[in-house]
Amino acid sequence: MGEIEDGDADHITTDVQGQKCALVYDCMGPENVSGKDNLPFLNAVLKNPVCKLYRFPTSDNKWMRIREQMSESILSFHIPKELISLHIKEDLCRNQELKELGELSPHWDNLRKNVLTHCDQMVNMYQDILTELSKETGSSFKSSSSKGEKTLEFVPVNLHLQRMHVHSPRLKDALYDVITVGAPAAHFQGFKNGGLRKLLHRFETERRNTGYQFIYYSPENTAKAKEVLSNIDRLQPLVATHADLLLNSASQRSPDSLKNALKMLSEKDRVWANVGKSLNCIIAMVDRLIEKDSSGDGCGGSKEDGEKAPSLEDSITSHPREDWYEQLYPLILTLKDCMGEVVSRAKQSLTFVLLQELAYSLPQCLLLTLRRDIVFSQALAGLVCGFIIKLHTSLHDPDFLQQLHTVGLIAQYEGLLSTYSDEIGMLEDMAVGISDLKKVAFKIIEAKSNDVLPVITGRREHYVVEVKLPAGMFESLPPQIQEGQLLQVHPVLFNVGINEQQTLAERFGDVSLQESINQENFELLKEYYTIFMEKMPPDYISHFQEQNDLKGLLENLHQNIQAKKRKNVEIMWLAATICRKLNGIRFTCCKSAKDRTSMSVTLEQCSILRDEHQLHKDFFLRALECMRREGCRIENVLKNIKCRKYAFNMLQLMAFPKHYRPPEGTYGKADT
Repeated sequence: MGEIEDGDADHITTDVQGQKCALVYDCMGPENVSGKDNLPFLNAVLKNPVCKLYRFPTSDNKWMRIREQMSESILSFHIPKELISLHIKEDLCRNQELKELGELSPHWDNLRKNVLTHCDQMVNMYQDILTELSKETGSSFKSSSSKGEKTLEFVPVNLHLQRMHVHSPRLKDALYDVITVGAPAAHFQGFKNGGLRKLLHRFETERRNTGYQFIYYSPENTAKAKEVLSNIDRLQPLVATHADLLLNSASQRSPDSLKNALKMLSEKDRVWANVGKSLNCIIAMVDRLIEKDSSGDGCGGSKEDGEKAPSLEDSITSHPREDWYEQLYPLILTLKDCMGEVVSRAKQSLTFVLLQELAYSLPQCLLLTLRRDIVFSQALAGLVCGFIIKLHTSLHDPDFLQQLHTVGLIAQYEGLLSTYSDEIGMLEDMAVGISDLKKVAFKIIEAKSNDVLPVITGRREHYVVEVKLPAGMFESLPPQIQEGQLLQVHPVLFNVGINEQQTLAERFGDVSLQESINQENFELLKEYYTIFMEKMPPDYISHFQEQNDLKGLLENLHQNIQAKKRKNVEIMWLAATICRKLNGIRFTCCKSAKDRTSMSVTLEQCSILRDEHQLHKDFFLRALECMRREGCRIENVLKNIKCRKYAFNMLQLMAFPKHYRPPEGTYGKADT
C-alpha cells in the first residue's frame, strides 16, 4: 500500500474545480497483485485479478490509500463438476436399488420400468453436462451473456471476489470482502411457471390432494428416512469392526480386553429386535467365559484341599486360546448377518417408498430435482469460494476460529431482484437455493499434495466440503477443527428490489414474496445471534458487547422489515453491517451481478470508508463516482458484455434510489 506518495501528482485525476480526487492508477495482472492479504495459497483459487489504487482525503486532511481488487475463481467450474459427479453416482446407485427390489406385481413392475426409463435419461443428461464442463479446463468465469446456456446452467454467473484493502493514516489497516455472483437461478429452464419456491409448494399441494393413490410421505419424513438409512449404513461397518475386535480379544484370552470390546459393541444401536437378541447371546457367552475363567476352570480361582492354583501358563496350555474364539465366532457371524438383514430390509423399504414417490409424480418430480440441483450448484460454488477466502483471511484470528467450530458462520446474501415478471421466479429459485445450503457442512483437512482444491462428499440430503490447508496452516488450527469437526454455515437472505420493475410491483403488483423472505430470514439471523451470545466465551462476549450494539442493530433491522417502506435499502445496509460485526461472509447478488450489484458494492465500499475510516464528507459522492467510473466494477461490465457501459437507461434510473445511480456517461447499454 506504500507505492504512492504525495508527489505522484501525474497519476491523480482532478475534478472540474481542480481539487485532488481519487483514482491513482490501474494494476492489471497477477504480477502487480501484492500485499499481505494475498496469501500464496489463494492463487490456486483466485484468477485474473484486476486492481485499482485510490487515494482519498480524511476528515482531518490526511490521505487514506485504498486498493480495490476483483478476482475470478476457478471454483465456478470446479464445484459444479464435483457436485454433478456426486449426483450421477447417487442416481446410478438409486437406479440399481430399484432394479434389486426383486419380483413385483405387474402394476408395480410397470411403474418401476417407467421410473427407470426417466431416471436413466436424467443420468445420461448429467453425464453429458459433465462431459461438456470437463472440456472447460482452466475456466474460471461464466459471463452474464452465457447465463441461458444449457451446458453451463450448473455454473454460477459472474462469480467474483470484490476486495477493498484500506490503509488509513491513524487507523489499523482493514480488509473488506464481498462475493458478487448472479442470483442462483435456472435461467435455461425459464420462469414461465415461477421459481422453486412456488413450484415446490404447488407440487406438495398436488401430491397431498392425490394422496389416495398411494401413501403420502412428506419431504421431511422422506428426508428423515434417508438420514436413518445413512446412519445405518455408517453403523454397519462400525458393528463389524467392534465384533472383530471382540474376536481378537477372545483369541488372546484377555478378560479385560474382552469386556472393553463388548462394551463398545453394546453401545452401537441396539434398537432392532434381531440384532438385540443376537447381542444378548454374545453378552451371555462372554459372561460365562469370564466367569468360568475366574472360578478356577480357567486362569484364576483357587483349588480345594490347599492345592496351588495353576499358573497363567498352565491355564493357557490346558485351555487353548481358540476355545473362546471358537465359542464366540458363530455368535458374531449371527450378529453380522442380523445387521446385514436390517440394512437390506431398510434399503428395500426406503427404495419402495422412493419408487412410489417417483412413480406418481413423473416427470414433474425429476424436473424439480433438476432445477433444484442447478440452483444449488450455483449457490454452493459461491459459498465454497466465500468460505475459503474468509478462512484464509482470518487464520490468525483465534476468536474467529473459536466461533467457527463453536457456533459456525453466518453467510449473508444481499438480493437486489424485483418481485415482478421473470425476476419473481429468479428470487423464488434463489430463496430455495440459499436455504438448501443448510445441508452443507465444511471440514478442514491437511493437504497431502499440491492439489488444494476442495472435495465434496455426500448425497442430496447432506454434503461435506473438505477444504485443504497446507501443513503449516493446518497445524495452527484449534484441535477440534484438526480432529475433523464438521463446521456449519448459517445462510440468510435479505432482498430489496431497487429497479423500475420493483416500482411496478409496489404500485400494481405484489411484494409479499420479498416481505416473507425478509421476515423468515430475520428470524434465522436472530436465532444465530442468540446462539452466538450463549456459546462464545463470557470474556469475549463482554468485550464484544462493549464494541458493538448488535441488539440495537437487530431491532432496527426488524423495524425496517416491518415498516413496509418502498425500496427500503436501509435493510441492506443493516444486514450487511450485522454480518460484518459477526465475522460473517458477505454476498451481493442481482440478476447477473453486473449492474445493480456494481452500484451496491461501490456504495458499500464508500459507506465503509465514511463510517469506519473518516473519509472526508465532501468526498463521499466523488469517491462513489470515481469507483463507478474508473474502478473494478466497470471492468466487470466490460468483461461480461464487451462494453464499458452499465445496462441502465435514463428512464430506469429515475426509479432507482439516489445513491444507486451511476455517473453520467457510464450507462446506456441494453441489459444481458
